[in-house]
Amino acid sequence: MKKTAITLLAIAASLATASAGDATKKIMKDLHKPEDAMCKKVGRGEATDADLATLLKAYQDMCADTPAKGAKAIWVEKCQALIAAVKKVQANKSDTGDFKKAVNCKACHDMFKGK
Repeated sequence: MKKTAITLLAIAASLATASAGDATKKIMKDLHKPEDAMCKKVGRGEATDADLATLLKAYQDMCADTPAKGAKAIWVEKCQALIAAVKKVQANKSDTGDFKKAVNCKACHDMFKGK
């Protein structure tokens, strides 16, 4: 538990100091890619309240980023879907359907990721 709290604080601090575009890269690296990634825990219904709060803040920060390519309005729409899905899971941890749908890596990468 202590290690998780320290990790969450480190992620939150690094996101707070990230410049435009960096928040998204940091989120993907720290919260989506690892084998024990926070987004995977949410999808399995195993996320803690602290995990969900961290993920919500991260997606809010990501929403403020500008994508490497693609329309900003669609970027915001997809980020808002992630934010709403996390809030839904916060209300009911077993209600992960919208979250799983919103966390569609390929759809966003094809549309927004640069090289």
